[in-house]
Amino acid sequence: MSEHIVANVSEIADGERILVELKGREIGIFYLDGEYYAFANWCAHQGGPWCEGTLTGTFEGEFDRNTLEYRLNWVKEERILNCPWHGWEYDVTSGVCLSRRSVKLPSYPVKIENDKIVVTL
Repeated sequence: MSEHIVANVSEIADGERILVELKGREIGIFYLDGEYYAFANWCAHQGGPWCEGTLTGTFEGEFDRNTLEYRLNWVKEERILNCPWHGWEYDVTSGVCLSRRSVKLPSYPVKIENDKIVVTL
């Protein structure tokens, strides 16, 4: 495993991302609410450029068995990334696919040292 300085912390605003190439791999680094996340820019569906997708939210449903009523709630605003090729949705904080919970994208540890963002491959 090797550590790589990818950017200064000032280069990524909250809710933004950067793409870098490390050892021949394209990596997306996301900064959300004070936390950094790094993932391979690769969708598990057909290898699309996942990290280039749109950040959005998603719906979660609730069903009341007593009243037989359901409600959809918009949740995880700016935490769900949609692959631009076919729309597969992943949680940016975990890399887990929303429609296939057993699918998780390759991720990499991120730390901050002296105002530098460091990714370990």
